[in-house]
Amino acid sequence: MKKQYTFIDLFAGLGGFHLALSKLGCKCVFASELKEDLRKLYAINFPNTRIEGDITKIAPSEIPSHDILCAGFPCQPFSQAGKREGFNDHKDRGNLFNYICAIVKYHRPKYILLENVANLKGHDKGNTWKVIQEKLKGLEYDVKSEILSPHQYGIPQHRKRIYIVCMDSRIGDLSNFSFLIPPKDKFECNINKIIDVNDTDIQKIKYQTRKQLNLWQEFIDNTVHNGQLIPSFPIWAMEFGANYDFEETAPAFQSIEQLLGKKGKLGRLIQGDSKDSCLLQLPVYAQTNRSPKFPPWKISYIRQNRAFYELNKSWLDEWLIKVENFDNSHLKLEWNCGIDASPTLEDKIIQFRASGIRVKLPTFSPALNLVGTQIPIFPWVPLPKSILKTGEPTKGRYMTIREGAALQGMSQLNLDYKSKNFPLSPARISAALGNAVNVTIVKHIAKKLLEL
Repeated sequence: MKKQYTFIDLFAGLGGFHLALSKLGCKCVFASELKEDLRKLYAINFPNTRIEGDITKIAPSEIPSHDILCAGFPCQPFSQAGKREGFNDHKDRGNLFNYICAIVKYHRPKYILLENVANLKGHDKGNTWKVIQEKLKGLEYDVKSEILSPHQYGIPQHRKRIYIVCMDSRIGDLSNFSFLIPPKDKFECNINKIIDVNDTDIQKIKYQTRKQLNLWQEFIDNTVHNGQLIPSFPIWAMEFGANYDFEETAPAFQSIEQLLGKKGKLGRLIQGDSKDSCLLQLPVYAQTNRSPKFPPWKISYIRQNRAFYELNKSWLDEWLIKVENFDNSHLKLEWNCGIDASPTLEDKIIQFRASGIRVKLPTFSPALNLVGTQIPIFPWVPLPKSILKTGEPTKGRYMTIREGAALQGMSQLNLDYKSKNFPLSPARISAALGNAVNVTIVKHIAKKLLEL
């Protein structure tokens, strides 16, 4: 009879590791999660698993023995990792990795499977990753890592994360292990694979958001009509009509005399009796006082936007009047679709971000950040007739919680926030999905690991 591997699920969140390994026949014998509402939801979805709170309050001896330790461990505060203070700071959560190591030292699981943000390797100039590797190897574990994204597996989401696998060197090594990365041409990503057009538990696009998208579509239409390509650089409408000096010295380091009489945000004349009031009349990205000189990329974008305005001001001046009351972030558009895509927003994924409105092809979703206005918009999706009011648009909505769960491989979880005594609000579910480990990728990796 084939051995049933046991595992523990640390910093468990929604239980991504649990879902992945249970699909491979493994049994979870212990889980921990600091946040009470997530613990309650974990208990609903995995009622036969012992779930505890703060892992730092539990001695390794109180944790059952196990074959696999799984953890999507936090990565803060590692800013002092090179000096080792980040791991020894008991006032903060930076020492959590030490608790993982303490559990490993006591139980010596055969395998360790960890997940974290993609920039872990480069964090603190590489010192964070160096310390993590040294600690794991010091415990006599062979270590391999890889940065992977769901879109590499045909899952329509771009979300890079680092996956770390370890094997007890006293038992064997990872020389025959390789991360299961499919050939690039094996999968075709299409966001429509996870969209449920019949779902009535949806969030419709707000009137103001539709108005903003319609005006940006007007911008695209005029651009194409006048023989121009949709810019590949970020479109900064605040820069249209501006002529303040920016190439040699950043405005914050100029005199008030240099600023007065120039044109700032949306081409408006800069006036005022103080330098501070003059700076506030510039585009928000031009007000910074971080350095006497703008970085090259910012200088380049300002140049490109001013050149675009000069070519198209015959129609842009009228368009600018229509958008002058937009929030700063809504005056920016990033067209990430290339020059061959249809010049329309309706068949693209739209995401309202702090950095601007991002437009991309309907291949895969941006990394899940399902909080507030950053939930991806699907303008082409038809709305169920049963929930439409007279005169309402018949297409266009935000990604649903169920669709976010599908992207993370978590469709089987109970996420019915409308049911009685459910511990999470829709916003909390969305945030948890954004932080969750991807079940499909973990399953691929674990399957390969258990075959050793």
